[in-house]
Amino acid sequence: MRGRLTAAGLALLLATTLLSACGSGADDQGTVRIAAASDLKFALEEIAAMVRRDHPGLEITTTYGSSGQFVQQIRNGAPFDVFLSADEAYVRDLVTEDLADAADEFPYGVGRLVTWFPDGAPEQDAGLGTLAEPAVRTVAIANPEHAPYGRAAMAALESAGVLDRVTPKLVLGENVAQAAEFARSGNADAGIIALSLVLSDPLRGMGSWTEVPLDAYPRLDQAGLVLSGAADREAAMVVRDAMLGDEGREVLARYGFFLPGDDAGAG
Repeated sequence: MRGRLTAAGLALLLATTLLSACGSGADDQGTVRIAAASDLKFALEEIAAMVRRDHPGLEITTTYGSSGQFVQQIRNGAPFDVFLSADEAYVRDLVTEDLADAADEFPYGVGRLVTWFPDGAPEQDAGLGTLAEPAVRTVAIANPEHAPYGRAAMAALESAGVLDRVTPKLVLGENVAQAAEFARSGNADAGIIALSLVLSDPLRGMGSWTEVPLDAYPRLDQAGLVLSGAADREAAMVVRDAMLGDEGREVLARYGFFLPGDDAGAG
């Protein structure tokens, strides 16, 4: 009869509805827009590839830059879902300003500084003191005004007692990745940059580097945050969980990101 649904028709309708609901979940579809500190570029690209492998319908777009500049953009309404900061203080600021919930903060590693010299440099495999030598004319660091690695570099130079002599040589990048590029390209004779970048292409296997002692600068506790304005919160959580899972942790460790309290060295 017209207007009546048979048992077979009802079963088909229910199956179709359930299939549609499963196919539209955040695990399989959605978009996550990430603002990430530039030292994360290579590690995060590997993690994003893992997410796409496990959730083929999930789209991830990532912008890399300076953590301090991202904070200003987020305050001004920039449409990011996840913020991955090189300094957890920026994350706490956004929580205080009600742009995110404290429960959605997650630490993902401690950043590390190195001094890096290109192949053929007159001084190689040397520490911070070498940067004050006349043979080193320019030193690239991230801009300390808004880049945590830049502030850490300045603190390390002060700790080594060479800040006054090195400051006139400084070439500032907008972020630590740009500072690394200045050193790699020859626009600076040396750099104080992130360990994660010397363990990544294109610097991997180039030049020589020495890790700066961790007690020479304030610890770079790095943390992420799922923002209150996230367009697809469940999809954003998929990315967070991938970073914190066993496979994600293994990727981060390969790039020198160890969790607070981990005594592992750079190797």
